Amino acid sequence: MKRRDFVTNFVVFLAGYNFIFSDVLNPYSFLNHKENSNLTQFEISELTINDLQELMKTGKSNSEKITELYLNRIEDIDKNGPAINSVIEINPEAISIAKKMDIERKEGKIRSQLHGIPVLIKDNIDTADQMMTTAGSLALLNHKASKDAFIVKKLREAGAVILGKTNLSEWANFRSTRSVSGWSSRGGQTKNPYVLDRSPCGSSSGSGAAVAANLCTIAVGTETDGSISCPASMNSVVGIKPTVGLVSRSGIIPISKTQDTAGPLTRTVRDAAILLSIIAGSDPDDIAVIKNNKNHNLDYTQFLDLNSLMGKRIGVEKSFLNKHEALDKLLKEALEQMKSKGAIIVELNFIDAFNKIGIDENKVLQYEFKEGLNKYLSSANVSVKSIQELIEFDKINANKLMPYFQQEILDSTQLRGNLNNPDYINAINKYAEARSYYNKFFIEYKLNSLCGPANGFPWCIDPVNGDFFTGYGMYGPAAICGYPSITIPMGNINDLPVGISFLGKAYSEAELISIAYAYEQVSGNRILPKFKKTILEK
Repeated sequence: MKRRDFVTNFVVFLAGYNFIFSDVLNPYSFLNHKENSNLTQFEISELTINDLQELMKTGKSNSEKITELYLNRIEDIDKNGPAINSVIEINPEAISIAKKMDIERKEGKIRSQLHGIPVLIKDNIDTADQMMTTAGSLALLNHKASKDAFIVKKLREAGAVILGKTNLSEWANFRSTRSVSGWSSRGGQTKNPYVLDRSPCGSSSGSGAAVAANLCTIAVGTETDGSISCPASMNSVVGIKPTVGLVSRSGIIPISKTQDTAGPLTRTVRDAAILLSIIAGSDPDDIAVIKNNKNHNLDYTQFLDLNSLMGKRIGVEKSFLNKHEALDKLLKEALEQMKSKGAIIVELNFIDAFNKIGIDENKVLQYEFKEGLNKYLSSANVSVKSIQELIEFDKINANKLMPYFQQEILDSTQLRGNLNNPDYINAINKYAEARSYYNKFFIEYKLNSLCGPANGFPWCIDPVNGDFFTGYGMYGPAAICGYPSITIPMGNINDLPVGISFLGKAYSEAELISIAYAYEQVSGNRILPKFKKTILEK
């Protein structure tokens, strides 16, 4: 059956079914319309994991059909149509995996809540299949990993359908100080599905944009500092940056052993909780998560409580309250909504004091990037075996790899010594001071969470000048300390989304998920993208 014929038949198949939805309003209302070609109209638009499981459980659909629909959607939206360019590669085995999951379902075997659910994976995460893992760089073109990353193994065991790989800021945005989020030499420029000339942020650009545009149900991103949180904010989706030590990094192209982690990007907090429950776990190959603890085996959906804001003390960064009138309005609305559910809002000055600790994050990341990437490249089936060889490869192929910005971060990284260097040791010792301050701050003000705008509104894509950060960035302290944060939609102005980030102490994912869920349910800020060319478009 041709994909187009399949889509038509499936729409008819679904039209008479009365769905019960867990987290969203009925997205099938458009099926009553005569025209079904609008970009925002998609047969399984905004459906959650639970919604899709209900379809498969009742026999109204199956994993193969759902996977086929997403593949068609990627073709229509990502490659043709507005061409947001978020998916860098399709898994040629996706349909066969889905068929296998359907057979298992018929035999009465349901592996997990992700059984038969399509998921997209960021292209710095190893998959031992026919797909490449390149971190977006042409230097790693044709690199096929010999072993699944630990989290990919967990996803396969859970019955998820690996749909494909997503584009990213090349080398997870650690190549140039003037980089453009969402651009890679292999994948080109990912666009924001809300307004196409705007940035999707990065480095998990493709994962955030794909989830927002309904090209998948859920996606996996990675973060060192902001690479999940910022795309979540600027694409009106949910992103969880877990505690370093909750989710394995083995099989993921590294930047920093101190700050790196993988995490969910989804459209609802419930789906993020489900995905986090699957990918968390102890891994003997990752020293940060080698020890099993109670958090590795939690079902985070048990903490989804509508009343969980009652009595919670939520700190808000005061410096973020008077920067931009439109963003101020959204933040104040968010605080009022939290107070309406019983939260106690405490206005605080935190960011400035935290920054005065004098953390040289860039120095620490460069030292750790050199060690981690050299180790990864040396054992990978690639022609470049070190950062030095990568630098030389980029120079030789500069017209393709550096048409807009250079590689000065790689150059600086190559000049760093090893991790025994006193320069690195002095810099990393500041991290202990930062964690101590962070923890004492929470204790002093009896906080359950800190919150504030994740960042400003999406800026215009500018390959000449690079990204334009607006001075916001609530997620930074949690990233530096290796602590968790969750970012969810806070609203939009002129169709430009912005998110709110909730920060917590180490391994406080359960509490953050409960807070974010209660806020999500009272606010309902998630909106569908319109794929506008500019904000001036009517």
